[in-house]
Amino acid sequence: MDRYVVFGNPIGHSKSPLIHRLFAEQTGQALEYSASLAPLDDFTAFAKAFFQHGCGANVTVPFKEQAYRLADSLTARAQRAGAVNTLIKQADGSILGDNTDGAGLVRDLTVNHGVILKGKRILILGAGGAVRGALQPLLAEQPEVIVIANRTVEKAEQLAKEFSELGPVFPSGFDWLEEPVDIIINATSASLAGELPPILPSLIQPGETFCYDMMYSSEPTAFCRWATEHKAGYAVDGLGMLVEQAAEAFFQWRGVRPESAPVLAELRRSLAVKV
Repeated sequence: MDRYVVFGNPIGHSKSPLIHRLFAEQTGQALEYSASLAPLDDFTAFAKAFFQHGCGANVTVPFKEQAYRLADSLTARAQRAGAVNTLIKQADGSILGDNTDGAGLVRDLTVNHGVILKGKRILILGAGGAVRGALQPLLAEQPEVIVIANRTVEKAEQLAKEFSELGPVFPSGFDWLEEPVDIIINATSASLAGELPPILPSLIQPGETFCYDMMYSSEPTAFCRWATEHKAGYAVDGLGMLVEQAAEAFFQWRGVRPESAPVLAELRRSLAVKV
């Protein structure tokens, strides 16, 4: 049976085994998928040992940059992202590195939530790896502008410079922002601590602005609560992005795209169950 895995450290919390089991059942694919606690000090050797027999892997923190270096070749979006979350064993035994995070975000926004990104003013909060992975797919949708806001403005400036050839993208500090935007994407980890980036409510156009948190939880995140409190048109967490990036990886491995909606619904139900 074809074997797949998700590498991480820690990894016990991962939803990937459940997601891919549901995908496999839905599409009639015979495969085995498990979570693997990779060692912090020797990820490369550990991953190469798996690929002696394994067919593919997902990669989560803190190994995405190491997976980028491990891959024998890279997709264009992985090259842009500078990180790999999906490894694919090729027919010749070499390993292709891909990054499906940005594609998962865009698909969740456009397919699951019906958001039209073309011509929109998009504000992204944060300038870390998640943003780097999202910029190329977002810019491909031809927004009017993307503004990257970060506490350390230099990091936002560097990202904007790297991606400026793909479309209108500009850096900002949090305290520079006042005017309403169409879409706000929170790519900071503040929600994990129940905190908010230091942004003004004036960024929200009541009843219109679409607010999206890349983080997710069984309860609305701090960012989603803030958005709802200030009458955003929508406040959505990132569980759909998790499912969609996994669906894209499954498609790269198996050549069939699973239907994400029933899997997302099952995950949402499982999150709602109090342990």
